[in-house]
Amino acid sequence: MSWCTIESDPGVFSELISEFGVSGVQVEELYSFDKESMDRLGTVFGLVFLFKWTQEKDDRPFLPAEQDQVFFASQVIPNACATQAILSILLNRPEIELGEELSNFKVFTKDFPPEIKGLAIANAEPIRRAHNSFARPEPFVPEEGRKGEKSDEDLYHFISYLPVNGVLYELDGLKPGPIQLGECTTANWLDLVTPVIQRRIEQHSSKEIRFNLMAVVADRRVALAQQHAAIEKERNMTVGKLQARGGKMPSPAELQQLVSQHPAPPPTGEVAVDERSVEQLAIALAHATHRSAQLQLELEMEQRKVQQWKVENRRRKHNYVPFIVAFLKILAERGELKPLVEGAKRRKGHR
Repeated sequence: MSWCTIESDPGVFSELISEFGVSGVQVEELYSFDKESMDRLGTVFGLVFLFKWTQEKDDRPFLPAEQDQVFFASQVIPNACATQAILSILLNRPEIELGEELSNFKVFTKDFPPEIKGLAIANAEPIRRAHNSFARPEPFVPEEGRKGEKSDEDLYHFISYLPVNGVLYELDGLKPGPIQLGECTTANWLDLVTPVIQRRIEQHSSKEIRFNLMAVVADRRVALAQQHAAIEKERNMTVGKLQARGGKMPSPAELQQLVSQHPAPPPTGEVAVDERSVEQLAIALAHATHRSAQLQLELEMEQRKVQQWKVENRRRKHNYVPFIVAFLKILAERGELKPLVEGAKRRKGHR
């Protein structure tokens, strides 16, 4: 019934969310709060912040977890904070397609107090199984520490930031309840949460530099595919209008030249009468073609990234020790292992 420690990685979290049965959601790592980085994310459902945990007094007021307002669960078991931080976002954003498992869980726990919600997560076998599927293979069992011996291992903790019904919240399963950070909108909540996270980082920056911030976002492949379909429709309509007026179709080189020489005109969509000249249609076609190629490239890069995540996750879960042991045995049987060991020792001695 134990929960493993899982790696803070967007590929891990994205596949974990998929294992929950949720569709249309992925996780992206954030390195900056600049506008370009934030705009690139598209729809952001919430942020997951990882930091080194220390026992500190928090004087901020904690609110009662109003059952109809915020899903808030106390963390009652070790190592579950990553999954709880993700669930805090998924279960508080009604626009997310949760799937059958989490939808039933949300309804079942709706009227539970935070402690019982935490116990419900701990005892939800599908959630625990999905979480533990990312456990690192441990072929060697370490000796148990002596009773009373303190561990030198640092403790890290995940919390969530997200808007719920016009209010910005910090949700931390180790706190007594949700923390309200002020009123917000879906348009400005990221601007409001940025200084909160920056202050938290600066508070510990002199002693700790290991922080991680990830955004739970709408699947970028879906958004890019929709944008590409829309611009392709606009491009095809422009081609038809240009041909209907007897205009010459520009060559690829001419299209590139038009893009560099003229600013992009606003899209017109479907109109009863298009009053643009042949030259204006050619300029619009050039920019639509250029934008279509950009979106296609972004979509392909996104698909390759997701595929790479799958490869990396398979490698994370695979136990390579049997292969290594078998390989060393073969080297020993051939008499090649000892010379390699001796050579490694000599090289180490020269350093």
